[in-house]
Amino acid sequence: MSSLFPLSPSPVEEFNFAGHRLLVKRDDLLHPQFSGNKARKFAWFLEHDFPGVKRLIGHGSAQANSLYSMAALARLKGWHLQFYVDHISEHLRLNPCGNFKAALALGAELIELGAQARREGMNLESYLQQHLVPTLGQDCLFVPEGGRCGYAEYGVAALAREIAEYAATNGIAELKLMLPSGTGTTALFLNKYFAEQGLDIQVLTCALVGDDNYLKAQFAGLGAQERHFPTILSPGRKYHFGKCYREFFEIWLALEKTGTQFELLYDPLAWLLLLDYMDAHPDARVLYLHQGGLLGNESMLPRYVRKFPELAHAAGLSLER
Repeated sequence: MSSLFPLSPSPVEEFNFAGHRLLVKRDDLLHPQFSGNKARKFAWFLEHDFPGVKRLIGHGSAQANSLYSMAALARLKGWHLQFYVDHISEHLRLNPCGNFKAALALGAELIELGAQARREGMNLESYLQQHLVPTLGQDCLFVPEGGRCGYAEYGVAALAREIAEYAATNGIAELKLMLPSGTGTTALFLNKYFAEQGLDIQVLTCALVGDDNYLKAQFAGLGAQERHFPTILSPGRKYHFGKCYREFFEIWLALEKTGTQFELLYDPLAWLLLLDYMDAHPDARVLYLHQGGLLGNESMLPRYVRKFPELAHAAGLSLER
């Protein structure tokens, strides 16, 4: 099957920010509905045939990027998406936005099971693995949360090849590739590819969902050898995933002035750490991987505007934006 990514390989752009010159890989431009990090991780399912499959099964949060990407995948493949979540807040039900709203528009069916899972002393993932997955028939395709599975290596390896070819074509002898990590699946498989090919491309990442040890455990859980682990950049303080921080909003607003929009959940910490890295390594050739996820800003930005109204006002932002 030929690729369904009309802009693949995604473009690489010169980028000037905070006194540094670097490159940005625009994976957010792969496809109007199916782009960024999740498009790469789900590429195996998009580009292969699954005779008899009618339902795609996934799980995560009601505003997860993976929810929208799986809804887009299901639409492209002619499947029905059933997506299990812990809960859907009343506010979100009454005011649908972001990934939740877009996934519903694509026909996704969201099912709340958090309360049932807690009654059995389980989290949602454990509950699904025990009670749902064993009951699925051959017409169902189950994908772990966020695409954290070996199948993700297929699409991530294609991305790695694009990056390697760009570096070779443009005479870049040593390249540092930066991206933030949730489960770390993309960062791991990128670094594994470069290591196995003997390429001088080093993947830099940072832990968003947990700490560095959590991220290393995620790498190991995918069966990776430690020599394939990416380099983890660590902040000097603890950040809680999904919480709004002034410095995150400040750097995001500064990035907005470049004319390229980034997302508000993962990118700000990655950019803060990358600027520190580039200050310490001024001669490094750096490429930042833009992993998309911009729909999530519809729900994140109002939170920042409410928490830091003075910064929003100075930037000309309001809740009516």
